[in-house]
Amino acid sequence: MTDADADPEFVFELRTCRWAEREWPPSESTARPALVARQLGTRRRRWDTIVVEVDPEGLARRRNFGPERLDSDLLAVLRDAPAEWAWYREALADPGYPWRYVREAIHRAADRGILDTRKSGNRLQIRRKWAYPDWVDRIVAIENKPDLDASAARALGSQLEYDVALSLADEVWVATRATGERVEPALLEGVPVEAGILTVDAEGDAQTRASVEWFPRSLDADAPGTRILDRPEGGEYDASAATFEYADPEWKADKRLEIAERAYETGWRSFADTMRPDCRHFELRRDGRALLPYCGANDCHQTGAACSGSCPEFSPEPPQWRTGGWPIEGGPGKGVRRLLGRRRERERPD
Repeated sequence: MTDADADPEFVFELRTCRWAEREWPPSESTARPALVARQLGTRRRRWDTIVVEVDPEGLARRRNFGPERLDSDLLAVLRDAPAEWAWYREALADPGYPWRYVREAIHRAADRGILDTRKSGNRLQIRRKWAYPDWVDRIVAIENKPDLDASAARALGSQLEYDVALSLADEVWVATRATGERVEPALLEGVPVEAGILTVDAEGDAQTRASVEWFPRSLDADAPGTRILDRPEGGEYDASAATFEYADPEWKADKRLEIAERAYETGWRSFADTMRPDCRHFELRRDGRALLPYCGANDCHQTGAACSGSCPEFSPEPPQWRTGGWPIEGGPGKGVRRLLGRRRERERPD
């Protein structure tokens, strides 16, 4: 059995991402502009799929800052950079950590051409090139569980409870494979009522479709959240209490923006960055309106874990493939990366 057979969630996840990119939001006639990414979150929690609903005008202004993400240090500088020249220590709020890290971020921003800097005497002065826009409207988290049986629901339940308590996302969904039964099994499992349930029909060559079985409750992302650190094991003699801490709204706002920035940079088609498209067996195969990775050697849609240099079937492209020129400059592997890059770029405004 291959890794792809053992873990079908990867391909299901890619199909769900393509559906969300094309159809979001579910069960509404009016589409909302959105970016879709995968495997993003915080140090304690990572979501399978992220949908970032955006303000189109704000997103267009975000383009001024380039296709790469702005990390927390860069955001702290660029969001507070003054319109006129000023000493950086007077222009920016005290970061709560040594100023040398702020100077490093300033120099990185200047190197990327998104911040003006100059020296006045011995003082480093900064001036913004563009005001950083308010481009993120809402963040929606989707957990992908194609086979949501009772054991999978129990394992997922605590993660969803964490999401609801923290309310870092505005909505939380579970996407599972449609069974066609009169009552979908996912509705009978122990999923928190605050989480929405999507059933996804993602089999065969037809276009992926999804139906809402349960609508989620909107979470208050602007209010303080509760971060669950530990919970009792349960059982007849376990009377211990859960331990938790509060997450203030400022932390949540900063973290949401960092997640959105990472989504802006990577999108969901970045799976090739963790695979080996330079292997002669690597292909992209059309699945409805999506392009999914495929391994010709193992005859399956492979996972990122399976597609690596340690794979027994890994065979680098012959040098002549990379030097042949047109129609694939640099070889098929480079062509795959360029194709996915162009498709990702379409989701950003011109």
